[in-house]
Amino acid sequence: MEASKHPHEAQDFKVSRGYAYYVFLLLFLLYLFNYVDRMVVAAIFPYLKADWGLTDTQCGWFASIVTLMMTGFVFPVSLLIDRWSRKKAIGIMAVLWSFGAAACAFTRNFTQLFTMRSLVGVGEAAYTSGGHAMIAAYFPEEKRATMNGLFTAAIPMGTAIGVILGGVIAETLGWRYAFGILAIPGLIVAILFFWVNVVDLRV
Repeated sequence: MEASKHPHEAQDFKVSRGYAYYVFLLLFLLYLFNYVDRMVVAAIFPYLKADWGLTDTQCGWFASIVTLMMTGFVFPVSLLIDRWSRKKAIGIMAVLWSFGAAACAFTRNFTQLFTMRSLVGVGEAAYTSGGHAMIAAYFPEEKRATMNGLFTAAIPMGTAIGVILGGVIAETLGWRYAFGILAIPGLIVAILFFWVNVVDLRV
């Protein structure tokens, strides 16, 4: 009976609706943790200044290098996503930036932390384009604007969570734990993404 009420929806969804929303949930969480891992560094600037004697300019580079690396790699990585597997490319990038974020906890000086933050930027490059491509593949045209809007909501949420939790963890456990703990959820979701069912879809 349900299929007869909405025949166009059954035809437009290339997988079951439930599975399409499951894939979206993974995409949303990855985007959320993307910004958590990107913004956590802003919460620990005071600790880096105190421990390593860094200047405001040096601390600013830890945030800026992520954006610069994303800018430099977004085009070639987007080409890779179009020509290869979106699922694998997104999963690999997410693992890469999660590894880079976690590795920040073990750095001992400006150069090491700068290098790991650069790796975070490379991993995050073109995730947005890959995520939007996946949404377009799994959802019918009349739902894509809504789903893309919800997808984008992960940006302010992840930014707020990264700064707030980063500060709380740094205050209670130490700034290294802020990097390490907040990198774990994204890594878990990234691994789950490799098992996304892509039957009848070039994703």
